[in-house]
Amino acid sequence: MKLGLVISSNDPETVWNAFRLGVYALKADDTVAAFLLGKGVEAAQLQQTGFDVPDMMGQFVAAGGQVLACGTCLKLRQEQETGVCSVSTMKDLHDLVRGSDKVLTF
Repeated sequence: MKLGLVISSNDPETVWNAFRLGVYALKADDTVAAFLLGKGVEAAQLQQTGFDVPDMMGQFVAAGGQVLACGTCLKLRQEQETGVCSVSTMKDLHDLVRGSDKVLTF
């Protein structure tokens, strides 16, 4: 299955669980891509006791997941590409949605 995750939250627990699901799905031989949108582009800086989002994102990428981040959303926050994710566009989000069997939003 091709799974698309659209993450627009900056709540550490929510984002951590989204990537945790992604890691699980990748280990079940699914293809998974995550698109960070809006507040979701802050994911690489989210860390709270019990919810180490950067570590879970690293596990997601190491397992074969792809992370895309909205370039406009990054620019609005004066953020830059982190190396874990690539700067992307609405076309990339549209492609992710069209190419996925299931899309989950967080």
